Amino acid sequence: MLRVLVMVSGGGTNLQAIIDGVSSGEIRNTEIVGVISNNYGVYSLERANAAGIKNMVVSPKDFADRDAFNDALLQTVDTFNPDLIVLAGFLVVIPPKMIDKYENRIINIHPSLIPSFSGTGYYGLKVHEAALKRGVKISGATVHFVDKGTDTGPIIIQKAVEVKKDDTPEILQRRIMEEAEWKILPKAIDMIANGEL
Repeated sequence: MLRVLVMVSGGGTNLQAIIDGVSSGEIRNTEIVGVISNNYGVYSLERANAAGIKNMVVSPKDFADRDAFNDALLQTVDTFNPDLIVLAGFLVVIPPKMIDKYENRIINIHPSLIPSFSGTGYYGLKVHEAALKRGVKISGATVHFVDKGTDTGPIIIQKAVEVKKDDTPEILQRRIMEEAEWKILPKAIDMIANGEL
């Protein structure tokens, strides 16, 4: 049984896709052992509670400096003893020592077809604003392993989504979630859990 820890910053729509995937059997041989957020009061924590999943907040605001936060974050992660860490909209730079400790065991979902619109500064709506500004006809989402660069780790799975003429960043974001993110993130976890990668 793959022990998955999900890390989130906001509403948790990708977390919900994982919860639903595990409960429906779409994600096989997997249990969600915990959810960590860097923000208090976000809806993802309510999603975790509703599913009976242990959840905790480790907020940078509670620590004197970044090093203290990074240490606490890694200690908290370790308490869950995860086989796989899934960054599902976790808008915090992962500390290098955590990447070393969990090498090839941390994956991230990014709302574009990497290498397009990825790297430092490209997150959330900023990705979709940039895609529309550039005039691309196809965008999408990517699940990749996390390394010490920003969105530079090996790609696991990608799915393309059409960009439509009247799209706003919000409309495009929603379509990419529905047509790509909520499908490929559960698929990637299932592949890892079942030795298909």
